[in-house]
Amino acid sequence: MKTVISVLAASALVFALPAFAGPAPAQPAATAFHVGKLSLVSLSDATFSTPNDGKIFGGDAGPAAVADVLKAAHAPTDTITLSVDALLVRDGARLVLIDTGFGAKMGGALTASLKLAGVTPDQITDVLVTHAHGDHIGGLLDASGQPAFPKAKVRLSSADWTYLQGQDGMADMVKAIAPQVATFEPGAQVTPSITAIAIKGHTPGHVGYQIVSGKDRLLDIGDTAHSSIISLAKPDWTMGFDSDAAVAKASRRETLTELAKDHERVFAPHFPYPGVGTVVASGDGFAWQPADLTAKPGKKKHKP
Repeated sequence: MKTVISVLAASALVFALPAFAGPAPAQPAATAFHVGKLSLVSLSDATFSTPNDGKIFGGDAGPAAVADVLKAAHAPTDTITLSVDALLVRDGARLVLIDTGFGAKMGGALTASLKLAGVTPDQITDVLVTHAHGDHIGGLLDASGQPAFPKAKVRLSSADWTYLQGQDGMADMVKAIAPQVATFEPGAQVTPSITAIAIKGHTPGHVGYQIVSGKDRLLDIGDTAHSSIISLAKPDWTMGFDSDAAVAKASRRETLTELAKDHERVFAPHFPYPGVGTVVASGDGFAWQPADLTAKPGKKKHKP
């Protein structure tokens, strides 16, 4: 397996990512857990690394300040590595996939991870998109450029569908998925147990998805926070992928404050796999507490 996949080789799928950053393959993995009576599976797709050079993380603080935060967490100080994962939810008769990773053309492992979960792409009934960046929508197409989930309705906010249609190099993507697309406004209940929640600033229509069963709930935060270390310890620092830095800073702190107060479980697609846990207050910021999931990722099939 290749150790690094060039961003330039598939630039149309990573239009939102700078050329110096790099996605790389990850081992397929499927980790099952529950929210109330709902069965969920965290699915591994890829990893993504970017240097600590002040261009993405902490642009208003500088690499030295970022390095201090990473060092305090006993993490490498020269590079920030993120997971790229997706979430599978069985919601009654619906089999729902939230985000799709980089996709087959970028070496993403999502299809293999779905296989570990005992699921084939044509079984997916709904694909929910948190936002229209390449590491979340790339997997909507297969290696031949055809819809990867041919029987699914693809749901994303109307603002991000407009945003996607205006991006250079995305005409083929838009044409391929257009017959499947159904848009919504944030706040909409998109499946019986899932509601789209506006979390502003990252893209024009970025949303999280709140999944509720009985008294239990979980919020898929999309790209509200990218690094389980930097984004939580310093939520007010600039994040280079945000389209509106000021709005994103405010919504990030507001969302993290509410999550820490309510102790709501979180799925964070860029936090260390499987990306499930809780946010807790820590000083003037926050910290990540991974959930203790007993499933062994990638070891056996997990029926969603």
